[in-house]
Amino acid sequence: MAQTIYYLGYYDTEANQSENRNYVLAASNKMTYIVSALERAGFCVELISASQTLNAQKYAAKTVEIGEKSRLYLFKTLPWGNKLHRVCSTLYSAWQVFRYLLRHVGKADTLLVYHSLAYARTVRFLKRLKGFRLVLEVEEIYADVSGSEKARKQEHSLFEKADAYIFPTELLNEKLNPENKPHCIIYGTYQVEPDRHCTFGDDKIHVVYAGTFDPRKGGATAAAAAAAFLPENFHVHIIGFGSNKDVENMKQTVSEVSKKSHAKVTYDGLLSGEKYIRFLQSCQIGMSTQNPDAGFNNTSFPSKILSYMANGLRVVSIRIPAIERAAVSDLISYYNEQTPQAVAEAIKKVDMTAPYDSRAVIRALDEKFVAQVRSLLEVVQ
Repeated sequence: MAQTIYYLGYYDTEANQSENRNYVLAASNKMTYIVSALERAGFCVELISASQTLNAQKYAAKTVEIGEKSRLYLFKTLPWGNKLHRVCSTLYSAWQVFRYLLRHVGKADTLLVYHSLAYARTVRFLKRLKGFRLVLEVEEIYADVSGSEKARKQEHSLFEKADAYIFPTELLNEKLNPENKPHCIIYGTYQVEPDRHCTFGDDKIHVVYAGTFDPRKGGATAAAAAAAFLPENFHVHIIGFGSNKDVENMKQTVSEVSKKSHAKVTYDGLLSGEKYIRFLQSCQIGMSTQNPDAGFNNTSFPSKILSYMANGLRVVSIRIPAIERAAVSDLISYYNEQTPQAVAEAIKKVDMTAPYDSRAVIRALDEKFVAQVRSLLEVVQ
């Protein structure tokens, strides 16, 4: 019988959207891929979701089959309403995570944890108490985004407890793994999407930014502003997510750029699933524009780059070490300065006639990761 890997994170499925449990789509997509890779590496997965509902009603606990050999466990939730309700819901969720791990994960087991400050203390305490093997999936150092020194201490306290790691970049491994514990690198989701042969049906070159509108990351604004320096045969699309204020600011930015641009620029909303895939495949170039001076860019790899490549798009990106040192670096067109002019120049220099097969590169990365994660888990047994 295949060994079971316990996997903790904030996760839900599209089929369960009516319960409105809190999770981040990009993180959930990567977890889905890792579950698939673990199955192909010969393991079963018990995915434990810490997500609680944001609806004003409670939901029962449930178990959902999510693969041939894997299942998802969703905890019972309390209603999310006024401040008291939110506090009670958060504490109840934390208690259920603690109780589940205490009962089910023992010394002979391996717990894979998607790094989160929300349950960091619980994981640290139970690691000391139960002695299970801890594999920590670290996507970024949250303190690099928030600037909180308290958060930094909490994070590093958990980092030190891990027996092995899964990192998104070589740079993050060098920073957090001075003892060179077992680790493997996964830039993002290596799930190749078959060609849907989609098109917008015009003669324009369609360029897309897909991702967060968070002003701290700076990517969406830079992408939209670049349209003002592109000729009329380009169409820049902005799709993604953010707070209500972020979305309204982005709509305003797009409106202002449109007034002074020969190229077309549009805000196309938040897309997911098949609609998202077909939209991407209707474009030719994907933009990974973000603030190069932000601390998180030193160690995190933009997941959107892999998403673009998995759908056959060429990629324009800011030149930062975390991307330059990645295995996909040679496929990327770089700009060096975070200005609309520099972004536009990089877009215009993309040779649309040159041979290009990003899907083949993603398939090779997929095969490599399955082999690496199998070896990683065998080492920590």
